[in-house]
Amino acid sequence: MSRIEEITKELVMPILEENNFELVDVEYKKEGKHWYLRVYIDKEGGITLDDCQLVSEYLSDRLDEVDPIDHSYILEVSSPGLDRPLKTPRDFKRNLGKEVEVSLYQPIDKRKKFTGELLEFTGDKIILLCEGEKREFEMKNVRLVKPVIKF
Repeated sequence: MSRIEEITKELVMPILEENNFELVDVEYKKEGKHWYLRVYIDKEGGITLDDCQLVSEYLSDRLDEVDPIDHSYILEVSSPGLDRPLKTPRDFKRNLGKEVEVSLYQPIDKRKKFTGELLEFTGDKIILLCEGEKREFEMKNVRLVKPVIKF
């Protein structure tokens, strides 16, 4: 995490804790000719537009006070989206019993992707029920885990 991302995280935490919101991620990057500071937040039941506005206004004021960025940038506060990758233990626990897709760095049985019900997460490994069979994956071998969205 960059220095600006760390500072942003510290500045935004009070409003998140006060409202029982979760910080999912902070990104600071250049896209084209513009710099973006993106803050992704979540809460049980999902984030609303009003939640994003509340956090954005609070964070904008704090960033103006501290002024850690010496050029113009665009601040965005949003929900991470339904299909965001699972990153934190809280993400995994929230998705227990739900269908997820696991992408691996190296193939197992000539496959790099497995889809199944997330049965267990220990921090070091996850267990899925894939095609009626329990499969265990060590997290060090897992590139990405994301929920399967069905409409």
